[in-house]
Amino acid sequence: MTREDARIAELEGMLPDLEAADNELAASARRMAESRARLEEQAAEVGSRRSDLEVRSVAVVERRQFLTGRLAEVETRLEGAAAEREAAEARRLELDRTQTALDRLSALIQDRSSLIEGRLNDFRERRRQQSEAARGVAGRLDGLRRQRADQERGLSEVRERLQRAEIDHAEIEMRIEAAVEALRRDLDCEPDVAIASECPELAEGATAAGRARELERDLRLMGPINPLALEEFEALQERHTFLEQQLEDVKESRRELAKVIRAIDGEIVSVFAAAFADVAANFEALFETLFPGGQGRLKLTEPDNLLLTGIEVEAKPSGKNVRKLSLLSGGERSLTALAYLFAVFRSRPSPFYVMDEVEAALDDMNLSRFLGLVAEFRNDAQLVIVSHQKRTMEAADCLYGVSMQSGGSSRVVSEKVSS
Repeated sequence: MTREDARIAELEGMLPDLEAADNELAASARRMAESRARLEEQAAEVGSRRSDLEVRSVAVVERRQFLTGRLAEVETRLEGAAAEREAAEARRLELDRTQTALDRLSALIQDRSSLIEGRLNDFRERRRQQSEAARGVAGRLDGLRRQRADQERGLSEVRERLQRAEIDHAEIEMRIEAAVEALRRDLDCEPDVAIASECPELAEGATAAGRARELERDLRLMGPINPLALEEFEALQERHTFLEQQLEDVKESRRELAKVIRAIDGEIVSVFAAAFADVAANFEALFETLFPGGQGRLKLTEPDNLLLTGIEVEAKPSGKNVRKLSLLSGGERSLTALAYLFAVFRSRPSPFYVMDEVEAALDDMNLSRFLGLVAEFRNDAQLVIVSHQKRTMEAADCLYGVSMQSGGSSRVVSEKVSS
């Protein structure tokens, strides 16, 4: 344990140096990144200046060509005009001086371009070297970090072993204290007295070591003593109390939820009963309107259980002794469905209604009755009806149609119907 303590102290002493080296490498990497950014800025500036000088060089070349052509033109004119020769000669001298200046400027530009190209190459080389140095620093930094991680893992293992050794030492001391306490409690003597006392009499043929092994075997059969049993019992008791409180909260929440469900079920039953009574009364009236002399009504399949009940529709047109919808014709079933639909509309009105070809299966007489219902409801709400019946279209206030020419796209047309 002393060598492990020394090793721990040595590793802990190395940690500040490793951290300082890590920080120094990180600072060096940042400085190199900043130098690299400055070099890139200088390279960009040199490139910009080079581009500017190249543009100026091209402009000088063009100016030189222009002046050369101009000189040739002047010389041509001098051949035919002797009076203007002196002025042209002065102009030529001026142009020569200009040409000389331009040549010097062009040479200077070429020299500067070569110099700038050399500096740019130097900057690129320095940038490459700094990039390689930065990669090397980053590699060393990663190696130091891995080394530090390995040393930290080793330090953690040493600390773990030290903790296990301390736990084992504490357990041994606890066992010694327990043995001493058991000796004092069970035999009422001190350890020194027990050690100095004579060996008890043994059975014939038995040895002290064999008797000790027998006693140790008996102790092992009795099982180990758990010194933390009281603390574990208190923790379990606390956990049991907490779970009982949680269970009581859950039961209370369940009771409250059951109350809410019963209240909602009561509200649903009340609203459904009122709505069903209104719809049933309106259905009977509308059925007699659509089927003069006929009878129709709605009834519940389970009147005593409104939450699970269904609704049956009984329809008996005039002159027929049938009540099931399956025995009616298609037009009669459609008219019965319309009676139910308008009964719902009348019981729970809405600002507008949408119906899709609901009168497709109706004959002329039943269609007239349907249009009478539409005329009654149109005063209180807007009705949107999809239909192919001309009489339904005639009863509308506004028509919308979708047409499509051959090879074209669909087009919506609308037209208001005058009263």
